[in-house]
Amino acid sequence: MKSTHLILLLILTICVSSCVTTKQLTYLQEDGVVEDSLIPIQKEQEPYRLHVNDLLSIRVKAIDQETVGIFNPINDANPNATGEEKLYYDGFVVDRHGNIRVPSLGEVNVLGLTVEEVREKIEKTLLEDFFKAEANIFVTVKLAGIRYTINGEIGNPGSNIIYRDEVSIMEAIANSGDIEITGDRKNVVIIRQYPLGQKVHHIDLTSINAMNSPYYYVKPNDLILINPLPQKSLGTGKTGFETFRTIITVVTAFSTILLLSTRL
Repeated sequence: MKSTHLILLLILTICVSSCVTTKQLTYLQEDGVVEDSLIPIQKEQEPYRLHVNDLLSIRVKAIDQETVGIFNPINDANPNATGEEKLYYDGFVVDRHGNIRVPSLGEVNVLGLTVEEVREKIEKTLLEDFFKAEANIFVTVKLAGIRYTINGEIGNPGSNIIYRDEVSIMEAIANSGDIEITGDRKNVVIIRQYPLGQKVHHIDLTSINAMNSPYYYVKPNDLILINPLPQKSLGTGKTGFETFRTIITVVTAFSTILLLSTRL
């Protein structure tokens, strides 16, 4: 009888500790937040500063478009390329020295600059060396999408690119098939590039406060890691039913061994 109670207690303990709870699966929970209350707007993000291997899209326009044709790349390398491939051939990659090569302008150092500062720099050079103010030069500089890599407990791991100026981590996760039921939403790891190296950051996506985190918005070349919950390593099941079924199997095997040993 004592053994039976011990076994039942063991089953109950493992079931409680090994199931993935709803609280572990729910995004942006509003604990302590009054219903219909405003969520404070996140302070303005620091503008992204360019790093080595960033890809830029640069276009120059003027009243006489033929006069600026030399500055706008034409995809001769692969005329059939589309989408990301076209950006690869037509874009301007920041090399290991922090430079991009622009037709006629040559090497232009952009390392550590924002896209707006790059635009101003190119526009100023064009007006000083090639055109007069009457030409109405209009320069557009954009990052060729926000590329990020996501691995771990995610539906579709791998590298993705989103053609937006701003992308939240929730959008990035949704674009990658959502976090698996065994993924740890409370401790999502973000490895971010900085001019002097990389830093590791953490964000809790189960809390509404995540929206105020400086890591809520994805930066180019972010590596997002979704680590597994302890329940996965235990192998006891994702849901209560799966866990109960696994425990019953183990207990049945244990009971059989116990009965056989007492008969010997």
